[in-house]
Amino acid sequence: MSGKIWRKRRLTGVLILIAFLIFSISLHPSFYQQIPVQDTTERADRAIKDLHALKVKGRAPKTGYSRKEFGNGWKKQGDCDTRNMILLRDLKKVSVDDNCKVMAGQLNDPYTGKLILFKRGPDTSDDVQIDHVVALSNAWQTGAQQMSYERRIELANDSLELLAVDGQANQDKSDGDAATWLPKNKTFRCQYVARQIQVKTKYALWLTEPEKAAMVRVLAACK
Repeated sequence: MSGKIWRKRRLTGVLILIAFLIFSISLHPSFYQQIPVQDTTERADRAIKDLHALKVKGRAPKTGYSRKEFGNGWKKQGDCDTRNMILLRDLKKVSVDDNCKVMAGQLNDPYTGKLILFKRGPDTSDDVQIDHVVALSNAWQTGAQQMSYERRIELANDSLELLAVDGQANQDKSDGDAATWLPKNKTFRCQYVARQIQVKTKYALWLTEPEKAAMVRVLAACK
C-alpha cells in the first residue's frame, strides 16, 4: 500500500472517529455511561424511587401509531447514523468502512448472554439489531403521542433508549413491556428495568399497573 493511500485511509478513520464523538454527544450527554450489569442496592433503591414517581394509567389507544411518527428512519449526521453509532458503542473488535458503517464486530448480547460474531451482509446484518428499550409503540400508548414530532425523534434516537442486541430476542420482545417480556439473561434484568424507568422518567411517559408490578418484582430481587 502506498504512503499516500495509507495516509488517506488513516485520515478517513480519524474523521469517522471525530464524527462518532460529535454524534454521540448530540444523541445523549451521558452516551458512554453504561449501567453496571450487577445493580447495587443504592442503584436499585434509586430506580424504585423513580419508579414510584411515575404516573400509572391505562394504555392509550394505539390508533395513529407508526414508526414514522418517530422519524423517517435513523437520525443522521454526515455519513453516520444512529444504528451504526450504537453498534460502534456496544460491539467489540469493530471494523468500520469509509462511510461510517460498522462492517464486523463482536457483541456480548445483554438479552441472551451469548457472544454474537456480527458481519454486515444481506443475510447477516439482522443477527444484531438495535432495540428501543421502551418499545416505540409502548411509548406511543403511554404519552408519546402527545409529544411534538421533534421530541419523538429525539426519543427514538436517544442512546439511553437504545441497545445492540440479538436479533431474534428483539423480534421476540416486539412491543412488549416489562409485564410481558424480560431478557432471558436474568443477570441483565435489573439493568434492563432500571433503564426503562430512566427513559420513562426522562420523557414523562407513564406506566400501566401490570408494567409497574413487574418492575417492582424485578427490582426487589436486585438488592
